[in-house]
Amino acid sequence: MRGAPVSLLRPGRGVPFLVLTACSGPQSMLDPAGGQAARIGVMGWILLAGCAFVYAVVLLWLLWALTRRHRWVEPGGTLPRQAGGERRLTNGLVAWVAGTVLILFVFVTASYAVDKSLTHLANREEVVVEVEGKQWWWTVRYPDDDPSRSITTANEIHLPVGVPVRVKLKAADVIHSLWIPNLHGKLDLIPGRDNELFLNADREGTFRGQCAEFCGLQHAHMALDVIVHSRAAFDAWKEAQLAPAPAPADEAQARGQALFLTSACTMCHGIRGTPASASVAPDLTHLASRRSIAAGALPYNRGNLAGWIADPQRIKPGNHMPLVGVPPSDLQALVAYLDSLK
Repeated sequence: MRGAPVSLLRPGRGVPFLVLTACSGPQSMLDPAGGQAARIGVMGWILLAGCAFVYAVVLLWLLWALTRRHRWVEPGGTLPRQAGGERRLTNGLVAWVAGTVLILFVFVTASYAVDKSLTHLANREEVVVEVEGKQWWWTVRYPDDDPSRSITTANEIHLPVGVPVRVKLKAADVIHSLWIPNLHGKLDLIPGRDNELFLNADREGTFRGQCAEFCGLQHAHMALDVIVHSRAAFDAWKEAQLAPAPAPADEAQARGQALFLTSACTMCHGIRGTPASASVAPDLTHLASRRSIAAGALPYNRGNLAGWIADPQRIKPGNHMPLVGVPPSDLQALVAYLDSLK
């Protein structure tokens, strides 16, 4: 909570804030953008209605008990025995048990129906995406039978609207969980085990995904953007991603490329079309076309890129990018080169 307003630190003050942040903006369960999310949303409303009904009944029963007329008994006296009292108590208990069983039956039936409908939506695919969770970022791959047409990017999933997509999930280190509330429920990524979910977005837009399983210090800063395009725009994006990195266009970019290729950066990062081919850290071939840096920690722009390279631990403490110690004169050239990778 470092840097949070003082009012949010007081007991109870932060609860409405947290509720509102979960239900607004680009990440919202209340704004489904696909069939799966819509069905899960229906289940959520059923649960909310059922729990609200039970809550209201309990409050009304309590209000009745508090306001009904009570008989006063003198010290040492005894309450008169009421005819049929045991029967009313038994009938009341039976009614409460029957009501509880009925509500649970409705919940189970609705859950089964939603799960079954989600299964029916997962019976075909036209696009396959592989998502691998790492501390604390995402590798996103679009495999192809022709390896030269496979695409690797980071912290962004691009999808065509109205097209069934199979998302294969893997974890490289610890358990993560992918949650894109506008499109689907959350599903765990478990080391040594492959999971998958199916997405079918029914409208274009940009939606936020998040790791929903605590995975270490920077768990809260492990986000990704899901961009849903028209089919033509998605195909154009794929073709652009297949292109190698553009060659330097001026002296500053050429110097920046030389600095990159002769530094420790090449031990972790790859840039297609250059000798850099490592895959430990995010692929940088089209870095400047992405929306964010460091899995959503910062929006992408040249200033944030320079700050990230200069001191990544200040921006995202505990991340695995070391402090490379680039002198200011070299930093400007390096940023100029990386900013040209679109």
